[in-house]
Amino acid sequence: MKIVILSRGPQLYSTQSLLRAGMRRGHQVRIIDHVNCHFTIQKGRMSIFHDGFLVDTPDAIIPRIGSSVTAKGAAVIAQFEAMNMITTVRSMALLQARDKLRCLQKLASCGIDVPKTAYLHNNEHLPAVINQLGGLPVVIKLLESTHGVGVILAETLKTAESTIEVFQKLRERVLLQEFIEESNGADIRVLVVAGKVVAAMKRQAQAGEFRSNLHRGASAEAVRITQQEKNLVIRATKIMGLDIAGVDLLRSERGPLVMEINASPGLEGIETITKVDVAGQVIRYLESRYRLKKEYANQ
Repeated sequence: MKIVILSRGPQLYSTQSLLRAGMRRGHQVRIIDHVNCHFTIQKGRMSIFHDGFLVDTPDAIIPRIGSSVTAKGAAVIAQFEAMNMITTVRSMALLQARDKLRCLQKLASCGIDVPKTAYLHNNEHLPAVINQLGGLPVVIKLLESTHGVGVILAETLKTAESTIEVFQKLRERVLLQEFIEESNGADIRVLVVAGKVVAAMKRQAQAGEFRSNLHRGASAEAVRITQQEKNLVIRATKIMGLDIAGVDLLRSERGPLVMEINASPGLEGIETITKVDVAGQVIRYLESRYRLKKEYANQ
């Protein structure tokens, strides 16, 4: 197969892991920066250019789209989709998963347990909203936060008010969520490929820190998840239309909660901790999709 990895960081671990996995299995793999792509659209002819040169039509793409260029990346994916290319993440699924509000709305409406969440435009009804979430402390999140940036624990009403005011002045949208104290600063990151759980790790925040992101100095260990958690993760990814995803779970007194779904999950932490070749699983998934496509074309 000819595979294109869409990535702004060719040196990044995840990009390199996917590159190596594809080459080990005998595929032609190329990395291109989706921000440097443009495309042309006309009846019967769709084209993509990178740095001004026509991109040789691949068989499949692996998008590694950063949150700061989600819209641009989704547009490039959509162009490849219009050219009937196989992709590990669909453009609409990426957009939906990246919007934390939309993602939680869809999951909850489909019966998936998530942390109690509120969205408000101003502080006028903040005390009532906090009460609806179960009281202080509450977690305040930017809708497009990553690696724990823009995630704050507000332990007083004054802190919550001032934090939200600052974000609103910056024209940032925020969510408020209940604080799951019994999780003790830990969450579970689960990697799903082709509707199957392939790896899971428990991340534990440092002392005095509630964010369990590895970028925040959290520790991690491989973990075996329960059948209930496995079923929840698989169902959540199907609802979001994602074949490959990283799902973050919180273990609460009322059961596992889906905190977030990442449509372009990093591989470094989970491959290093679990010793699972997740990148290889992704390549094998593309191979199966490619075989099915060829069989369908030959019918």
